[in-house]
Amino acid sequence: MTPRVAIAGATGAVGAEFLKLLETRNFPMQSLRLLASARSAGKTLQFRGESLLVEELTPDSFKGIDIAFFSAGSDRSKEFAPHAVNTRAVVIDNSSAFRMDPEVPLVVPEINAKAVKQHKGIIANPNCSTIQMVVALHPLHQAAGLKRVVVSTYQAVSGAGAKGMEELQAQIRAWVKGEPMEISAFPAQIAFNLVPHIDVFQENGYTKEEMKMVLETQKILSLPGLPVSATCVRVPVLRAHSEAVWIETQQPLSPEKARQVLEQAPGIRVLDKQAPGGYPMPWNIAETLDTYVGRIRKDISHPNGLTFWVVADQLYKGAALNAIQIGELLLD
Repeated sequence: MTPRVAIAGATGAVGAEFLKLLETRNFPMQSLRLLASARSAGKTLQFRGESLLVEELTPDSFKGIDIAFFSAGSDRSKEFAPHAVNTRAVVIDNSSAFRMDPEVPLVVPEINAKAVKQHKGIIANPNCSTIQMVVALHPLHQAAGLKRVVVSTYQAVSGAGAKGMEELQAQIRAWVKGEPMEISAFPAQIAFNLVPHIDVFQENGYTKEEMKMVLETQKILSLPGLPVSATCVRVPVLRAHSEAVWIETQQPLSPEKARQVLEQAPGIRVLDKQAPGGYPMPWNIAETLDTYVGRIRKDISHPNGLTFWVVADQLYKGAALNAIQIGELLLD
């Protein structure tokens, strides 16, 4: 099948990455339709040497479309994805709208590619911070069995879209000039600061972002009872999320064995040297496709504990790339 493709949310931060990766991966397609809000309609974007017109996203936008990549937010996904499905398009949705729907596969191709075949018109792309963590967790679970997961994230401002990147840069410029910093994209000043508050707080004291990591990890790994605890922090980094992960395994797992397992796992690169720069950092990992793991070591507080550091470009593997990989599975 050579599909006719649409991107809903084509002018956003992730939409731009869709265009870049669809081109560099030479994703086969008959045509590409770019969709966005009425405010963005009429703009042109470059793709494969051509200028494509951005159209307004409407219920009729998906006639003749085979695969629709959605990255326009959960409200628009809930509103427009059913219209796409009604025209027999397969929706690959990057928002949280359908992730926990038991009828919707939540897919990371390195882990549960077969789930793609179970779709009923919609396939969900997991949360960016969840994706990079489970890519590393899955092979370790296969090797020793996961018993518990604790994670602290250090999430780049681009996780909040283009407005997040613009706000960090604007605040730095204001600081240099001695001017007041404007705050709108985040709950507090992000320049030179850390904000342990991503998305809204829930009744249990965790944020929605933190609970996404809990519930999505359990669903993707098919481990509904797996204890997972997350603390999600926004940091003044433009691109690529970092995570410190602690796991307890059912069977002992040495750092040496863990490195071997991870080096053989798809989508992972191990960068684990005890020397300056011998570990993944977001500045170096930005605009790369793999999930990088380093600082692999024994958790000295628990006999079956292991801790490690995970970095990935959340606009690539955490969003557009994972969705495109799902699309590639549909072509098989």
